[in-house]
This record gives sequence, structure tokens and C-alpha cells, in this order.
Amino acid sequence: MHQSGLRPLDGLGYALLVAGPVLLLLRRRLPHTVLLGVLAVTATYLLAGYGYGPIFVSLVIAFLTAASSGSRWYTYPLVPLGYLLMVWPVPAMRGHGAGGWPAIGILAWLMVLIAIAEGIRQRRAVLIARHQRAEAARRNQEAERARELAEREQRATRERLAIARELHDVLAHSLSLINVQSSVALELLDRKPEQASTALAAIKEVSRDALEDVHSLLRSIRAGAENVAAPISPAVGIGDLESLLAPTRAAGTVVHTRVSGTQRRLPVVIEVAAARIVQESLTNVLRHAPGTEATVAVDYSPDELCITVDNGAAANSPHSSTSGGGNGIPGMIERAHAVGGELSAGRRPDGGFRVRARLPVPSGTPARPEDPADDAGLRGLADGGASSAATDGLSDDHRDPDPAARHRADPSPRQ
Repeated sequence: MHQSGLRPLDGLGYALLVAGPVLLLLRRRLPHTVLLGVLAVTATYLLAGYGYGPIFVSLVIAFLTAASSGSRWYTYPLVPLGYLLMVWPVPAMRGHGAGGWPAIGILAWLMVLIAIAEGIRQRRAVLIARHQRAEAARRNQEAERARELAEREQRATRERLAIARELHDVLAHSLSLINVQSSVALELLDRKPEQASTALAAIKEVSRDALEDVHSLLRSIRAGAENVAAPISPAVGIGDLESLLAPTRAAGTVVHTRVSGTQRRLPVVIEVAAARIVQESLTNVLRHAPGTEATVAVDYSPDELCITVDNGAAANSPHSSTSGGGNGIPGMIERAHAVGGELSAGRRPDGGFRVRARLPVPSGTPARPEDPADDAGLRGLADGGASSAATDGLSDDHRDPDPAARHRADPSPRQ
């Protein structure tokens, strides 16, 4: 091939040969800019009449980098430009035209270059997708761990609140009765010892029942029961209203009752919530309005149970509690909300106090049986409504030593 028209390498030629590799140092940060720069250097080198040589190495590297890391629309249109440069005017400057076979060879070489670039591009896309999937999986695992941790914290918080509420239910009512009875015993000890003895006996019975309830609560916690409140549900439900009110009456508070509607067996959770609300309401009467009369009204309707506890205005009494900010009313509201009901508490215009709760009852609840054995079965459900771990996992030595004691004057946990 006649190449008499080639220009020998001089300072400019060497400078152009060095300029390409220097530009390649920036190809990772500015791939398209470097490609255009190397293409300009190559075109200048060829148009200046220098011979073919290592100038194409920099161009190939710049093209592959830009094609594999950026958009095809910025890279592949340069291929026809390079093809035209190689078939015209570069061959004409060397004294020969680009015939059919040389033009085909150049085109084939460029197609191979595009295929290599596309292969690199696809491999890069696969690696990026794999990395993104791994990163997404890692983020999902972290989110799942965070969600599980948040759920554990929420469960722990709910369990702590349940334990606190149950301790309040267990102790508040009993301690209020003990406080009233001890005050009565102190006043009657010298003047009427026989009545003081009755008050002390009531204190003993109430305290014994409270201890049994606390032991039951501790057993359920140690056994890991899912529902802390269930193992120590009141043995006397709202259906046995007279037994439920007996301890308060024994403390000297006059409690009237009014039951309307068709009395029937209720789900255990409703029985428990209703009994707790009545107990806590009467506890507040003992603490804040001792000496006043109270009225407990229970209304059975087809779809709900309505409980209303009223008491008169509090008179000045040395035994009345002046402390505020207790957990009684919030606890009652929580219990009502837990079964889908609602509760309101506030003063009446005459100075008295009223607590009213509405608890939904599932439709189709049968009428309450008259057989006392069936009632005892309901109370057994209440006592055993927790996880089987709270009962079956205990030996006989750790069970309630005197089950009949649960049916005495005030067998239920106090608020």
C-alpha cells in the first residue's frame, strides 16, 4: 500500500499520542466528555497525516467506558462518525481510497467494538441489579428487625400496663375496705369491742383474699400467660351482683341495686370487665365519699350491657381520701375500651358522682341459666380463662389451696 503521503511523527504527533492516555485518567468521572475529547484528539491525529498506530487504543478504551456506563444515545451515534472518518477523508489523505473490502473491514471492526461494549454494559447491569437486590434484602431485614423490636417493645409495654392495672384491681378495693374497717375497729375498740371484733374479722378475710389474688397474679406472670388479667378474673361476675356487693356492704356502705332486662350469661370478658367497673366504682365511693349511699343499676339489652353506679355527695369525713390522680377511672376506661365499649365518669349537678359504662354483647347470647352449677361453671371459666400455662403447668401444691374461699364475702381481686 502506497503511504508516501504520511507525515512523520514530530512534536505535535507525540503530544497527540500522549493526550489520549492523559484524558483517560478522567474517564470514570466524565466518561462522555473524555470520549469526545479522545475522539477529537484521534481525528486531529489522523487529519494531520500521521500514520495508524496506538492512537486507536485510547479511543477504544474511552468508547467502551462511555458505552458501558452511560446512555447509548450519547455513545453509539459516534460510531457512524468514526466510520465516516475512517473511509473518508483519511484514506484520501494517504493517497488511496477506501475500497469495498477495507470499508467492510472497518465496519466489521466497529460492530465488534459495539458488541463488546454491549456485553460489558449488560454485565454491569446484572451486577448493579444483583447489588440492588442484596441491598434491598438487607434493608428489608433491617426493617423487619426494627419492626419486630418495636412489636416486642409494644408487647412489653402492654404487659407492663396490664400488670399495673391488674395490681391496682387486686389491691385497691381490698385496701380501701381494710382502711374503712380498720377505722371502724379503732373507733369501736373501747366502746363496743364485739363490733370491733367483727370489723377485724372482715379485715382478716379481705386481706386473705387479696393475698390469694396477688399469688394468682404472680403465678400467671411466672407461667408466661399471654393475658395477665385472665387467671385472676373475679370468681363472682356481674350476674351474681349481690355477692359482688357484699364486701362493700360489710364495710358499712349502703348499696342499692336495680336490674332491668333479661339477665343472661355473658362472655367471660364482659363479665370480668363489668365486675371490675362495679368494684372500682364502689372503691371510689369508699375512698372519696364514705358514708354515702350508692346505687348500682344493671341494664341487660339485646346488644349491650349498661352499668350505672351513682353515689351521693361526699360529706366531710376524717376517713375520706383527698388524694387525686389515681388510676381507677383511667383503668375503668381502658377495660371498657378493651371490649369495644365506652365509659364516662363525672359529677352530677347535685354533687354526687356517676359512672356509666356501655359494653357490647354479642348477639345470640343465651339467657342466664338458673342452675347454680352452671353459674359455678361460668365462674370457673373466668378463673381459668388464661393460657393453659397458667394452670396446667402448676402442680397441685401450687394451686389455690381453698377453692371455696373464692366464693366468700369478697373473693374478687380489688381495685
